Amino acid sequence: MNSVGQEAREAKGWWGAHRWLLLRRVSQLSLLSLFLLGPWFGWWLVKGNLNYSLTLNTVPLTDPLVLLQSLVTAHTPERNAIIGAVLVLLFYLLVGGRSYCAWVCPVNIVTDAASALRRKLDIRGGGDMPRQTRYWMLTLIVVLAATTGSIVWELVNPVSMLHRGLIFGMGAGWLLIGAIFLLDLFVMKRGWCGHLCPVGAFYSLLGRFSLVRVSANQREACNNCLDCFAVCPEQQVIRMPLKGAAKGTNPVILSSDCSNCGRCIDVCSKDVFSFGGRFAPKPSTPSGSDKLSL
Repeated sequence: MNSVGQEAREAKGWWGAHRWLLLRRVSQLSLLSLFLLGPWFGWWLVKGNLNYSLTLNTVPLTDPLVLLQSLVTAHTPERNAIIGAVLVLLFYLLVGGRSYCAWVCPVNIVTDAASALRRKLDIRGGGDMPRQTRYWMLTLIVVLAATTGSIVWELVNPVSMLHRGLIFGMGAGWLLIGAIFLLDLFVMKRGWCGHLCPVGAFYSLLGRFSLVRVSANQREACNNCLDCFAVCPEQQVIRMPLKGAAKGTNPVILSSDCSNCGRCIDVCSKDVFSFGGRFAPKPSTPSGSDKLSL
């Protein structure tokens, strides 16, 4: 049996089968490095963290979810915090809210590693819960902020904890990061990012109408290898765009759960998927191409 992505590696070479994955890692590690240059080397190009930062002492960027929690605590945010949140909102409305999860969030490296090891060890089954649970988690952290008057989520937010830990030492933070890794590896496939993370839920809502999308424009070439399905962190978003030609379904993945990670593009030997726009013209598809299904 071929391993996931083997056909793509043979058809496109190693770089072609890993291009978007590597670009995501460069993006995640580069952003993290910018924040660490100051504390580690005294080069303060960027001050702050992913919650709030100031680039070159000029450009503010604010996590809109943190600002929302601050607002419900009845605290009045500073002007820079509001400007920074607007800039971030506009950016993710363009490129897709959950692009934050795939291209920025450092915890994604941990969960991707757990997912890859899970496939390598051929661990199947495990626990499950509705993907809507993450939206209940989002509601919970906003309610807690409103009722306690403080941003309680930041005490346990693994993204903030990982960032602080790289500067001051992880300490007990390793327990939380390790728990997320073990959850995804042994308990539930994509358990944290796909079912529990309230940050991902928020950015999913934010990117509901974003313009940049992945599209199965060449879906008639699909050979039903299921490699895209194996690597996609949100498998449910692929089914209809890929296999809905007979029903006239749009090949553009419009679900806000899609993280625009590009892994489906990497592992497809037939180049079925590509990045494009939300309003890209719908290609004509030969009759009968939908006879296979995921």
